[in-house]
Amino acid sequence: MDRRQFVAGASVGVAAAAAFPMPAIAQGARELKMVTTWPKSLPGLQSSAERVAKSITALSGGRLQVKVFAAGEMVSAFESFDAVSSGLADMYHSSEITWAGRSPAYSYFCNVPFGFTANELNAWIYHGGGQALWDELSAGFGLKAFLCGNTGPQMGGWFTKELTGIDSYKGLRYRMPGIGGEVLRRLGAVVVNVPAGEIIRSLQSGAIDASEFAGPWVDTALGLQKAAKYYYYPGFHEPGAALSLAVNKKLWDSLGGAEHTIIETAAVAENANSYAEFTANDAIALQQLANNPEVQIRKLDDSILQNLGKVSGEVLAETATKDDLTRRVYEGFLKFRTSAVRWEDISGRAFLNARALPYPFG
Repeated sequence: MDRRQFVAGASVGVAAAAAFPMPAIAQGARELKMVTTWPKSLPGLQSSAERVAKSITALSGGRLQVKVFAAGEMVSAFESFDAVSSGLADMYHSSEITWAGRSPAYSYFCNVPFGFTANELNAWIYHGGGQALWDELSAGFGLKAFLCGNTGPQMGGWFTKELTGIDSYKGLRYRMPGIGGEVLRRLGAVVVNVPAGEIIRSLQSGAIDASEFAGPWVDTALGLQKAAKYYYYPGFHEPGAALSLAVNKKLWDSLGGAEHTIIETAAVAENANSYAEFTANDAIALQQLANNPEVQIRKLDDSILQNLGKVSGEVLAETATKDDLTRRVYEGFLKFRTSAVRWEDISGRAFLNARALPYPFG
């Protein structure tokens, strides 16, 4: 979507949202509105937003009562950022890659191509300086953001056409946001961005030829297997995609230390719970897809991945030239990635290779 069109559309949605009441203090309770970028019935994503809202309400003893509005109920998915930044809504549940048009730095706090796994992203945010950089970025837009979930490793996407090599991307109409989308654009793809609720209709109508979204669990909940035949992996663009909870900064600053702790604690708990939930349900859904004769699960050829990796490195390096803050985010990411990859090679990767050896077990 063109940024000017987005801003114009957001202004309309935000104006319409003015009819909703502002946070109120009633009998000691503060009512907070959470908007999301997810369809109302979407498991794993909308359900995660509703779960963290309930946690905040419960942990506060009802002093903070959070009401959740799915995409389109208060504002559209892409208008959530403006709604919270302006104070018309109090918080959003989304993935930061959605806001990459505002700043390329936002992508780093969801996931970037060939970036962090879920565990590595947690380590960078919580203990590697990532949260301080995120705070600085968010404050510039009147927000305070937290990790609040993770889909784990994503799939490469659903395709109506078979990929036979890197040239298969030329002219391919592909739904992918953020830096991953820019990588595909440079390989000749026509990159578009539509909200989750519109993906299946776009595939079925031929408006797009391919789309990534998440993993087997959520993808099948959206019904994407009904619209495309080829399901490719791995998801080079988001190896551990974070979900986020962002609070209006003025609201955040008006809350006391106890309320801060409640929101932070609820977000940390949901971050862990969400990742576990995705891991469990993706495994079940993948088996169901493997048993579906209408679906072909394919691995991206190494030659394709090498090309994707090369272009990804170039695009990421270019983000560092956009502004000083994005440069510092990039440098912090790259420094932590170097040590994380070294450790993962002799811990996670080494164990997975050992577990894959042909020996009887159980």
